[in-house]
Amino acid sequence: MRSCGATSTRCARGSSAGEHRVPLIELRSASFGYADRTVVSGVDLTVLPGEVVALLGPNGSGKSTLVRGLLGLTEQHGGDVLLLGTPRDRFREHTRIGYVPQRHSLSSSVRATVREIVAVGRLPHRPWWRPASKVDRAVVTESIAAVGLADRADEEVASLSGGQQRRVLIARSLAGHPDLLVMDEPTAGVDHANQLALAEVLRHLAADGTSMLVVTHELDALHDVVTRIVCMDSGHVDFDGTPTEYAAHLQDHSRGSDHHHDDRHDGVPARALLGDGPLDPGREVSRD
Repeated sequence: MRSCGATSTRCARGSSAGEHRVPLIELRSASFGYADRTVVSGVDLTVLPGEVVALLGPNGSGKSTLVRGLLGLTEQHGGDVLLLGTPRDRFREHTRIGYVPQRHSLSSSVRATVREIVAVGRLPHRPWWRPASKVDRAVVTESIAAVGLADRADEEVASLSGGQQRRVLIARSLAGHPDLLVMDEPTAGVDHANQLALAEVLRHLAADGTSMLVVTHELDALHDVVTRIVCMDSGHVDFDGTPTEYAAHLQDHSRGSDHHHDDRHDGVPARALLGDGPLDPGREVSRD
């Protein structure tokens, strides 16, 4: 995720020499689904350290199913799936992939402070019976600061807005020092101001070397954060390239092609890629 100095508490595993070019994700003709229903098929995808990849696609395109497949939350129906160089069925170091799911705001009934929620991200790194160490506490403090909530660390999460709560859960994932941060619709369902705040958090994380895979419909807010765009449609990857290439791709198809893309794929104008530019605990996540 990032390199670290001798005194840094934000040292990502897998950042040493000889490991830094091992793909974080490598899919070869991968297929995922539910029971006997295949939703995503024939996907080839590689995510390298340092990349910030946006995964786009209309509802039902399979992007969330793909992400859940990477995490072992849906069945693998075929192909090869390697996570940090290890086949999915043998991968056990789950803390190396930090996941912030689509349904990821905290219930208003949660009686815990920001610091207490973020500290949960450190639990896999020590025996349950061992108290938090000085390093654990420092990592928690630093993770909270990384998402711009240092001044709210001792407030109850129930007092925060939906967008702020999402930042708390990003901080919780960061506290685990993952090699890859996977986020499903981090800016969805919050107002424009909170979208911009979340985008600023992701911008700083990217500048710090954090590797990310972001499922999103609101690429406008993230257009200067992502380094690569992958589009899905009908369970297949149909575009994989840079933001500039994607903008050209949309413009080409808006000039009369019968391709399924238009100039507002996922509601995002092509110009947004060129540089112009809720708290909902009951929400159900569709199986797309």
